[in-house]
Amino acid sequence: MNGGPTSDNWWWRAGAIDPSTAIVFDMDGVISDASTRQHLLVGAELDWDRFFEACEHDEPIAETTRLLHALDERFDIVLLTARPLRVRPHTLTWLERNDFRWDLLIMREDDDELSSRSFKRREVQHLRDFGFELHLAFEDDRRNVEMFHAEGVPCVYIHSGYYDGGGLTQPMGTK
Repeated sequence: MNGGPTSDNWWWRAGAIDPSTAIVFDMDGVISDASTRQHLLVGAELDWDRFFEACEHDEPIAETTRLLHALDERFDIVLLTARPLRVRPHTLTWLERNDFRWDLLIMREDDDELSSRSFKRREVQHLRDFGFELHLAFEDDRRNVEMFHAEGVPCVYIHSGYYDGGGLTQPMGTK
């Protein structure tokens, strides 16, 4: 079964699972090195379409990849990304090619105009409504880290460098 409680933006790796304790990972900047496409988000013309279309070519981030695979199998792995659904085929190809462990992939619907923070807050509530206990999250956007903390989910900040010093420094509607 694919599809979450509100739309088809939930994608199960091997069919729906009984929810239990989950660990949430962001993708871009946490498990996927998007640094080679960051130039598309600098300046006045932010090219989100090209940025997301190029996601399939990212290298995995070695440290968080190793961490993800070292986690106890009793934890469900939720990948919560603000990437739009239109790049789900690219994302699934990337995950398979890099042999990532995951149970549920949640992506933003193509017409969703919420900020990354608002989108992820909504999905945190959907995960809880579905029955997941959120044990921990990993995120590279401090605004999302603050949101997880406000929602009572411990969150580890991963410094990707995308949000300071020459990278994306302005608030973004999508990520």
